[in-house]
Amino acid sequence: MLKKISIYGFSALALGVGLVGCSANDDYPGMEYAPQMYHSVPYEPLSQITDESAGSWLSSRTDEKGEFYNSNGLNPYEMNMRLPAEGTVARNAAAELPFRMPKDSAGSTYYLDQASATLRSPLPASEAVLSQGKVLYTSYCYPCHGESGAGDGPVGQVYKGVANLSGGQVAQATEGHLFYVITHGKGRMWPHDKQISIEDRWKIVRYVQTLQNQGNN
Repeated sequence: MLKKISIYGFSALALGVGLVGCSANDDYPGMEYAPQMYHSVPYEPLSQITDESAGSWLSSRTDEKGEFYNSNGLNPYEMNMRLPAEGTVARNAAAELPFRMPKDSAGSTYYLDQASATLRSPLPASEAVLSQGKVLYTSYCYPCHGESGAGDGPVGQVYKGVANLSGGQVAQATEGHLFYVITHGKGRMWPHDKQISIEDRWKIVRYVQTLQNQGNN
């Protein structure tokens, strides 16, 4: 009987200690089960653990610091990722600078004119680029501009004023003009910079140029 009581008493004590250990208080989260599931051993890019004793009870490190300590001490914003060199500008895989020409203010065509005169496609007019451009054109442009670019797509037949890409002034537009308008929109056309990547916009431009050529012949 005494043995049973001692077993029950020990079990109750162990349960009480476990419950007390699991209770959180202020910044203390309580006892954690499988702490490696909650704490990253590799560096977290956007945060630092500056307490060198964090996870010391679990540590297998040879520098005598806690398992969860992961501060490089070089980032002034309490993050682990390194800051880029001052003046650094991101480039894409083809080493091209990002397109940052802003949208013209109401009634102005200053930036559109600059784009028309200076922007050049970084993509060749190859069969692969034109094929991909046609697929993108069909997805994003066909509903308004139609298959031939005449502005007679399903939407263009209902809402008048859609640009004719194969005739009139637009058929004479430069590749820079086309890219700028796809990016920022013009007239009834809304901007597509959020929906279509820069590279895909240039692919569409290449395909639209084939429609322009058909209209000019």
